[in-house]
Amino acid sequence: MAGQRSGGVAHVLVVENEPDIADLIARTLERGGDLRVDLAMSGEAALEKAAADTPDAIVLDLNLPVLDGLEVCRILRSREASATVPIIMLTARTSEIDRIRGLDIGADDYVTKPFSPRELAARVRAALRRGRAEDASDVDLNVVYDGAHLTADFDAIAVSVDGVPIRLTRREFELLRCLIQNRNRVLSRDRLLERVWGYERSIETRAVDVHVARLRGKLGSAAGQIETLVGLGYRFVD
Repeated sequence: MAGQRSGGVAHVLVVENEPDIADLIARTLERGGDLRVDLAMSGEAALEKAAADTPDAIVLDLNLPVLDGLEVCRILRSREASATVPIIMLTARTSEIDRIRGLDIGADDYVTKPFSPRELAARVRAALRRGRAEDASDVDLNVVYDGAHLTADFDAIAVSVDGVPIRLTRREFELLRCLIQNRNRVLSRDRLLERVWGYERSIETRAVDVHVARLRGKLGSAAGQIETLVGLGYRFVD
């Protein structure tokens, strides 16, 4: 991760055009002394700030004037410096289609308004912990899966179905890797949240279900290798 840290303090960019909400988020995140918050009130300002000082994590409101959050997310993901920075969407939109669009563009998770500031802070810290763990370890990266339809080279970050390369978001890639590394074993949603998102069980989110659905949609003829076990979780089978 390309963020700037000083003395163990992580830099979080909060993009929110409502001053009261922005201030509330900033106060909550900075309360523990381990996070430094920079505020941006528009999409344009967010892109400028992220380019000048790459943050460790971004809280991004979707309902921004002129340049909305989805476009901001797309641009951030297209830049090398911010391509892997954790992005948590903050949205008042209730449509699951809107949330799926954000996750498909590359956001890591979403929080809907009205929201709990403490829960948002917990998600931000979990995203930061996950990012540090990814930076510090290359364990199990050199894994190649070669199935009847699906081929995944996790070292080369390349996935193909029936010989055709497919493009996955960072989180979809990590989810697939976790499922394959634990193939033929059932992984609960809580376990996937812990391993892929870095979340504790106290955090509730449908991000796992949404990402699995999107991943299946991209896997085509290999989609059936990800099984749903009602009430238990998911399993990747050979």
